[in-house]
Amino acid sequence: MDKKLKFVSRFLDGEKISRLCEEFGISRVTDHKIFDRYKESGLEAFHDRSRRYPGQANRLPFQVE
Repeated sequence: MDKKLKFVSRFLDGEKISRLCEEFGISRVTDHKIFDRYKESGLEAFHDRSRRYPGQANRLPFQVE
C-alpha cells in the first residue's frame, strides 16, 4: 500500500512516469492500472483487493444442499 501511495503522489507532483516505473520496478500497464484505480476510488484503491471470483458457478443453492 505504501509503495502505491508514494508512486501516485510522486506522479501527481509532476515526475515522469517512465522514470517512476523504472524506479519502482513496475510496467507501464501496471502504472495505468494503479492510477486508474486511484482516480475511481481515491485512497481506497491502495488496499489489497481479493482475487476471488465473486460467485461460484458450480455450487448448489442453499436450499438444495
